[in-house]
Amino acid sequence: MKKTFALLASTSLISAGTAALAVDLEVTHWWTSGGEAAAVAEFARLFNENTDHTWVDGAIAGSGGTARPIMIGRITGGDPMGATQFNHGRQAEELVEAGLMLDLTDLAEAEGWRDFVNPTSLLDSCTIDGRIYCVPINIHSWQWLWLSHKAYEDAGLPVPTNWEEFIAAAPALEEAGKIPLAMGGQPWQATGAFGVMAIALAGTDAWKAVHIDQNAEVAAGPDYARVFEAAAQARAFSARSNVQDWNQATNMVISGQAGGQIMGDWAQGEFQVAGLVAGEDYSCLPGLGMNEIISTGGDAFYFPKINNPEVEAAQLELASLMISQEAQVAFNLKKGSLPVRGDIDLTAANDCMAKGLAILATGNILPDANQTFSPDTQGQIEDLMVEFWNDPSYTAEDAQRLYAEIIARAD
Repeated sequence: MKKTFALLASTSLISAGTAALAVDLEVTHWWTSGGEAAAVAEFARLFNENTDHTWVDGAIAGSGGTARPIMIGRITGGDPMGATQFNHGRQAEELVEAGLMLDLTDLAEAEGWRDFVNPTSLLDSCTIDGRIYCVPINIHSWQWLWLSHKAYEDAGLPVPTNWEEFIAAAPALEEAGKIPLAMGGQPWQATGAFGVMAIALAGTDAWKAVHIDQNAEVAAGPDYARVFEAAAQARAFSARSNVQDWNQATNMVISGQAGGQIMGDWAQGEFQVAGLVAGEDYSCLPGLGMNEIISTGGDAFYFPKINNPEVEAAQLELASLMISQEAQVAFNLKKGSLPVRGDIDLTAANDCMAKGLAILATGNILPDANQTFSPDTQGQIEDLMVEFWNDPSYTAEDAQRLYAEIIARAD
């Protein structure tokens, strides 16, 4: 019998002297870009090599906004998969409250997850009423501006070191035939970019007031006025970025067509697949080079309840594997994300990942918006951002007013 990761799968769930039956375990996720596929393949490889079970890949194209409704529909409709991806936060809260997700508390306590998950807020996001329902697998921070050295070299410009320099260089970059800011058309991209600008330009105190205290006055005030003005500038400089998917926008930076992209650190996977070297071919500015901080968003896996003890044993083995030291290193080096374990060696980390690890070590972190706002509030903000980014006549002042109204009624 191959190595069994889950302590409980090899003890209380399997009778002494018997072996668990091999299970084909379907795992749904939305990782379909080159870098993402390379990363998730590491989980599949380790699961197939180290257990008696088989990973059945259930990739759903179109990012989380497309995939989550499909995943939720299957779970609530009685056709659950063996495991499914969600982001850290409240996306699966109603499914847990409906009793549709497997309780992982006994496994987490037996393996001491709370002793090594860093920051512990990631495990807190998996916890409802004192019980743990998911396994956090990475830390993905939105707080990055990725810059193409080729684009700036072609234009005869120095590579910017912060957002102000980026904005100042944008007109000259356009004159050289480059697109200053690459931006895909999916709603979550505009919302995410706005969130990065909010932390970098309004500051952490203002961001916390809006996201944690839900203070509509701050959302309507001068700190956020600066953010909306910056978003209007970004909208203008990304006007010729006629792509839809985030990785298409990243490829514009990789190829030197665009100067930069505001995107989470999952973009690193695309740079890696393309053979580019951090610090030589591209630069990464945490907090837009204005406020070095990372948000502790990312991904977690939930395991829908299935009335089958063999399947449940396989689910627990996969949960244990995903948070193991071996899997954390293999997956996150390919994904470009930071590990959730504070007890592993990542000397192979590239220049950008090393920056993220250094910031994490200082504790200069904030929760992700998915951990502070409900899916309904997030949806309202996305709708606003789609209208604002797609309509040049939509003023920063009008967008800020409507944003403050959303914050006033946020749940």
